[in-house]
Amino acid sequence: MSLTNTSQPKLSAIARAVALTLATAAIGTAVAQTATDKKDDQAPRAKEDTVRLGTITIVGQGDKLGAGQILNEDTVKGRSTVTKDATEKDRATGNSYQALSLLPGVNTFNHDATGLFGGGLNVRGFDATQLGFTINGVPVNDSGSYSVFPQEYVDMENICTQQISQGNPDAESPHVGATGGSVNIVSCDPEEKRRVRVAQTVGQLSLSRTFVRFDSGRFANNMLKTFLSASHTQADKWKGEGGAKRDHFDAAFSLDLSPDHRILGSVMYNKAINNNFQSFTLSQINTLGYFADYSPTFTPGHLTPVNGTAQVETGPRSPQQFYKLALNPFENAIVSVSGSFRLAENTYFKIQPYLWYGYGTGGVQQRALSEKGFLNTTTGVMGAGRDLNGDGDTLDTIIVANSSVTKTNRPGVTAEINHQLGNHALKVGFWYERAQHKQTGPAVAVDANGNPVDQWLRDGRILRPDGSEFNSRNWLTISPAYQAYFSDQFSFMNDRGLLQFGARALNITRKFTNFPNEGGSTINFNSQYTVEKKFNDVLPQLGVRFNLDREQQVFANVGKNFRAPPNFAYAPTNGNVTITNGVAVLTGSIKPETSVTTDIGYRYQSKALTFSATAFNVDFKDRQANAFDPTTLKSIYTNAGKARTRGIELEAGTVPVNGWSAYASLTMQKSKVLNDIRTSASVVLASSGKQFAMTPLMLAGLSVQYSSGPLYARLKAKKTGRQYATLMNDEEVPSYMTAELDAGYRFGDFSFAKNAMVRLNVSNLGNTKYRTPSSNTVLNSTGSNVFYYLGAPRFTSITLSADF
Repeated sequence: MSLTNTSQPKLSAIARAVALTLATAAIGTAVAQTATDKKDDQAPRAKEDTVRLGTITIVGQGDKLGAGQILNEDTVKGRSTVTKDATEKDRATGNSYQALSLLPGVNTFNHDATGLFGGGLNVRGFDATQLGFTINGVPVNDSGSYSVFPQEYVDMENICTQQISQGNPDAESPHVGATGGSVNIVSCDPEEKRRVRVAQTVGQLSLSRTFVRFDSGRFANNMLKTFLSASHTQADKWKGEGGAKRDHFDAAFSLDLSPDHRILGSVMYNKAINNNFQSFTLSQINTLGYFADYSPTFTPGHLTPVNGTAQVETGPRSPQQFYKLALNPFENAIVSVSGSFRLAENTYFKIQPYLWYGYGTGGVQQRALSEKGFLNTTTGVMGAGRDLNGDGDTLDTIIVANSSVTKTNRPGVTAEINHQLGNHALKVGFWYERAQHKQTGPAVAVDANGNPVDQWLRDGRILRPDGSEFNSRNWLTISPAYQAYFSDQFSFMNDRGLLQFGARALNITRKFTNFPNEGGSTINFNSQYTVEKKFNDVLPQLGVRFNLDREQQVFANVGKNFRAPPNFAYAPTNGNVTITNGVAVLTGSIKPETSVTTDIGYRYQSKALTFSATAFNVDFKDRQANAFDPTTLKSIYTNAGKARTRGIELEAGTVPVNGWSAYASLTMQKSKVLNDIRTSASVVLASSGKQFAMTPLMLAGLSVQYSSGPLYARLKAKKTGRQYATLMNDEEVPSYMTAELDAGYRFGDFSFAKNAMVRLNVSNLGNTKYRTPSSNTVLNSTGSNVFYYLGAPRFTSITLSADF
């Protein structure tokens, strides 16, 4: 199969997508004329959580609108929410990227249908590292690089809402890296009555998942309720050898001390080992085929050790290294306790301490290590020798398992006082955390079959001649961060209008230490140095919402956002640090990214239909990327200029009529780079006016559901318009469309089982073949290769569940 670039999409394709969304809205409007009246509390609506900070809850029945893909909103900005009623029909192994995929502005990709291998997410041209992710109010972006790993965090059965703010995060958002919006995931409280739920999923590619959850129900004078859940999941990859194994544990409690004093707590623990999917260039895909992946054999493997003769091992060569040495083991835990306490008649105090822990490695571990490639820690010079294959000499180059290991300990706390003063809802709060981010590059031996002696690279580490550990990197980053924030929501004209303004004063310190390591040949790797930089800013927000009548409202919002440089900006790998007389000197000064986002919108929210339209403008400056510095004549990690993105997002959902309900979204956007980029002393790329990479001109989503009695069936479709893989727009990614079928039957109660049901999930119904760039930072296809991940084929699974 050839995956070559195609011509630009015809206007008729865009017109059809627009017509699809408008037709859905028109159908819903017609429905509104005949729908029976329902109580206001039956219309699902977003409301601020009364205990957890920065989260929402649902008022009303979440399946009554758009099959759970949308909520009625009263906010001053654009925001979209997926409820449990939508995700409980998805495949049980899914992740948040898959759950959010139909929402406006969201361009997402997963490595496979199960969701076990993660994927990528872009919103309005910003990738996941530029979005702030929280779970129950706890920030979960990597504290160094801001990376997000959606397969790690949650079991979807325990999640109630997943919400995305496509523009400005809330004033209380605990993030130092959110220039492009925020994603908030909120778990469900324990059930009111005792229950044991058991679910078993089986499917293609040897998919097997067992899930068990126990809810205690109310006890201790009806003050306390808890739940415990555990799941084990495994599946093979859809191409190449290997698979994924995942064990997950969740627990939570809810303690109602009184109507005005409440405490919630949760623990989420995840441990998994995945084989990676390999990305290829377009030419490699066309040569190797759509199903090419890492090599299934460890050939030629280890050579026979011979004293006095150099054995030079290579193993399978790029682009197809050995699959057992392309692993992603990781474990993490999120622990939090949230309390809300009434201090006075109209005054509440909220507090939320938390701890985020993570340990893992990834990428390709296969490395040919020279026996002379060790650091002499006494002299600080490379060239120390260590016999790795036991032949009595240090002349050889031996295959070992080596990659970057990251261990993070991240405690924090948020505290807030909110007070109702007449028509003013006032909030004042403070957030603090201290992230300790240890990044090392240990190595372990590999046996004759290509298996590392420890997949986690914890045990059996290779040592230097002096007994210390070999490390291809050895970094420690301490990142204390804090912010003070306030906001005021002022309602006027008998609550028809809402004016909201606020600001957060954000501070973060990056204290980066490089310890001597074997990462490179320059003195920067061999020297110990520390760089400490502080960043701060005041980020204001202003918004207004006005109800034109009971069903119509308009809103507008403008806010400034901020992203401090990642920790690797100060690593010896980016050309940013020079050692002069033993002192680390920064090359240039890296500024934080900032964006100013403006939303202007309209909402129509009747008993039968919700429709919203949001026009947005994003002014983005000081984008962080690798570029050439004309002063130092070096390519460094620095600020690469400005960009602007403009567009419109449409979203609509209907309530069920004769069993039918629908949801649709449409995004039309255009981004523009506003400056040229210098890549060398003599080359300036004419990037001004180009489209941002991985920012499709059009995105359209549709979900149509039929539910009658015990039976439901849902069809979901997503159209991703053409996009570019490079900043110079010289390699185009063709548009594509995928569809999913979800169906289920509820058997009800029988014998000792209750709520028994069966679910069928089929993804990529049309077996569409498509590709997604692995990065949005490639400048052009001539100066560097563009690598792609490929879309997984059709996949089917069945889930049986029941309560006891």
